[in-house]
Amino acid sequence: MATRLGLALPQNKQYDLGRDVPDVARAAERIGYESLWVYERLLVPDPATQGLYGIEGLPWPDGYRGVAEPLVTLTLAAAATERARLGTSVLVAPLHVPFQLAKALATLDAASGGRVVAGLGTGWSFDEYAAASVRPFEERGQVLDELIEVCRAVWGPDPVVHDGRITKIASAVVGPKPARPIPILLAAASKKARRRLVDHAEGWMPVGMGADTVAAQWRELQELAAERGRTEPIQTVLRTNAAYLSQGYTGADRRPFQGSVDQIVEDLAAHAEVGLDEIFVDLQEGTRDAEELKDVAAEVYEKARAAGV
Repeated sequence: MATRLGLALPQNKQYDLGRDVPDVARAAERIGYESLWVYERLLVPDPATQGLYGIEGLPWPDGYRGVAEPLVTLTLAAAATERARLGTSVLVAPLHVPFQLAKALATLDAASGGRVVAGLGTGWSFDEYAAASVRPFEERGQVLDELIEVCRAVWGPDPVVHDGRITKIASAVVGPKPARPIPILLAAASKKARRRLVDHAEGWMPVGMGADTVAAQWRELQELAAERGRTEPIQTVLRTNAAYLSQGYTGADRRPFQGSVDQIVEDLAAHAEVGLDEIFVDLQEGTRDAEELKDVAAEVYEKARAAGV
């Protein structure tokens, strides 16, 4: 069976939110992409107090200076499409009030006919935590744990009851309910995070940092699932952060998914061999506008399918 393919929606500052998101969403569905994805970036510290992803000295992309809010972006895409699943990769859970996020996701799922995939993580930006978190950075794992619990409660049957550190619901009717159970996928980079995934989530959202690396992580996660007695299959969606260069990239240190369409497809094929359920490609870096993004996305899809992805 071919790997499912998805496309990231245009959220970065070079795009027009109201015009480009519905346009790209419709085009992606027409091309054949089975899912549409958003990510979360609240702000860019200026001057930078922390490197990108917390890596010292790594610069922030200019496109991050104005990233559209993810659920608003998905709502625009939902209204413009009929079939494509609508995923977050990822929402930074501790930046959200758990009850409000659970209700927002349920509403979007109900409105879209059961198409939401909730990809969650704990983030890394100290500045974003200072601006918006419900608890300190050091408690981010505990917040994610409770948010998952709140989502399960809010999405489940009434009366909804939850007695947590952040959220307390004595007994309430909460609607609308999701059209179907919303799958929760986690980024899960650390050992503790992988245990959380195995015990409490439907799936895993790795990043394409090299096929061998992803394959090793996938084996470790499967071994952990067996150790902990999990019998439910783990859904898998790989995020690929592409850097499109029309002329390709010839450097010896080329990172995965950097370069021409052919180079991106070559990396897609290598990662597909790992055996994951789905891969989505983010083509915002390197594409100048929505028209170029659509053209490149169409070429990537056509060549990936021709290559057996």
